[in-house]
Amino acid sequence: MSAPDRVAVISLCSTERVEHLRRQLAATAAGPGIERIVVWIGADAPPPLPAETVLTVPPAPEGLRLAAARNAGAEAAIAGGAELLIFLDADCIPGPRLVARYRRAADSAPDAVLCGPVTYLPPGAGVSADELTAATAPHPARPAPDDDDLRRAIVPEYPLFWSLSFALTPATWERSGGFDEAYVGYGGEDTDFAFRLRERRIPLWWVGGAHAYHQHHPTSSPPWQHLDDILRNGAIFARTWGEWPMTGWLESFADAGAVRREVSGWVRA
Repeated sequence: MSAPDRVAVISLCSTERVEHLRRQLAATAAGPGIERIVVWIGADAPPPLPAETVLTVPPAPEGLRLAAARNAGAEAAIAGGAELLIFLDADCIPGPRLVARYRRAADSAPDAVLCGPVTYLPPGAGVSADELTAATAPHPARPAPDDDDLRRAIVPEYPLFWSLSFALTPATWERSGGFDEAYVGYGGEDTDFAFRLRERRIPLWWVGGAHAYHQHHPTSSPPWQHLDDILRNGAIFARTWGEWPMTGWLESFADAGAVRREVSGWVRA
């Protein structure tokens, strides 16, 4: 197989991430053979965006439909003839070599899901190619091979899959079954997708040099604004896989007296 020529970069966005997305779109504008697909997940109408395709997946009463939006983006990309799907969260900027490295990795491992390193930028960080390269410091929780290396993930590493930056061919997407749209709101759908990959024996590869840079924005840890989402999606995950995800956050909520563990699982205290 030759390296894919036609690439779709798929991003999900709502109002609070529009400026982050504009910087991402500017970074991919000059790339040859790239279609930028934005899936708008907000309740309001999307603003004008410099992307080739803009889709809308409105939220559910419980929250944003992130899984459904990724599926919609993949379907549009495949229908448009993309040979490689690159998913990149709206608040992430691709490094200068991200697309090229994912293309080369797909040439070497067309049956795999490909994951590049992610650097979390500090407030006020510059986003030029030189500034990003100088700021490179991959998150230590995940493997980060040297820039021209690939490493196949071992089975215990599958839960380290993060959907903020990954790539796969249309054939591998079809084998994966996509994201489970039962997950609505924040949390759980990434790990569910990773467990599906593991169950279906789809290889996961760590791609050195495919750097993505997460732009700073305020967060809380644990994410109190997503407490009910985490309980709801965690229960869906537990029914499917027999264990709860996001246990670090749940234990932090429990330490604060907000949730407790019962025989049936985690519930509000």
